[in-house]
Amino acid sequence: MKVRSLFLSDIHLGTRGCQAERLLDFLRQIETERIFLVGDIIDFWAMSRGIHWTSAQNTVVQKILRRARHGEQVMLIPGNHDEALRDHDGISFGDILVVHEHVHVAADGRRYLVLHGDEFDQVTRHHRWLAVLGDVGYNLLVRVNGWLSWCRRQLGRPGYWSLAGYAKRKVKRAVSFIFDFEHAVVHAARERGLDGVICGHIHCATIKDIDGVTYINCGDWVDSCSAIVEHPNGRMELLHAWHPAARVAAANDAARNPPQVGVPTTDVSAQASQRQPAVTP
Repeated sequence: MKVRSLFLSDIHLGTRGCQAERLLDFLRQIETERIFLVGDIIDFWAMSRGIHWTSAQNTVVQKILRRARHGEQVMLIPGNHDEALRDHDGISFGDILVVHEHVHVAADGRRYLVLHGDEFDQVTRHHRWLAVLGDVGYNLLVRVNGWLSWCRRQLGRPGYWSLAGYAKRKVKRAVSFIFDFEHAVVHAARERGLDGVICGHIHCATIKDIDGVTYINCGDWVDSCSAIVEHPNGRMELLHAWHPAARVAAANDAARNPPQVGVPTTDVSAQASQRQPAVTP
C-alpha cells in the first residue's frame, strides 16, 4: 500500500508487550513519503525496571533508520515514556528529526496538530507515581490478554479480543478519562485554529469528529497494533495489523472506489504545550 504519511505511536520498544513482529510485517506492506513517530516509541520507564529487547525490536529500529536514510522523512515526537528525548528538540539523530510537536498539512489542505498527548493527562502531569503504578497494571493486563488469546486460538475462536480494550470500554472511570482526554486535545487544536489533532498516549485508536474538529488517535503496538495513514488525497484512515489480508482487500476496494476527499474513515478490516510548532507540509 502506497500512502502519503504514516503515523505510529506507543510502540514501547524495550518491553515484553511490544508487538515488534507484527509491526515489522505491517511496515513491509506500507510505502510512504513520511513517518511520524508520535511518542512512547522506546519505553524508558519499563527499561528502568528491566530491559526486554528482542531481535525483532532491534530490526524495527534498523528498518526505520534505513527508511530515513533512503529519503523518507521521519519525525519523532517524544512522549512521557521517552521524555528524555524532549531535551533534544529540533535536533536530528540519524536523519530522524526530534520535535516537541508539529503541525502537519495534509494533501487536502487540512491542518493537524501532531503530539503525543501526555501533557493533557492530569495523572501523568501531577501524580507520576500513580502513572507508573497504572502502567504496571496495564502491562499485567496485556500479559493476561496474551494467555487468553492463546486459549481462544486453542478453542478455535476467530478474531482478536482485547481484555485491556474491554476494560477501557466498560470501566466507568476509564471511559470518563478517555472522554476528558479527547476533549482536552481537541480544545488545544481548536484554540490554534487547526482542523484536527493526531495523538497517542491512551492506547485507544480512533478517528472521529468532536465538535467540528477531527480527533485521531494512533493506538499502540502493545495491544491494538494500529496505525494511521494519510492517503494521497489527504484522507486519513485507521489500519489494524490483525487481519492483513482483509486490510489489503479493503485498500484495493478503496482504490477502485475513492471516498470523498477529507472525510476521515476507520478501516473496516479490524474493527498541549503553549509553544507554537513549525508548520511544514
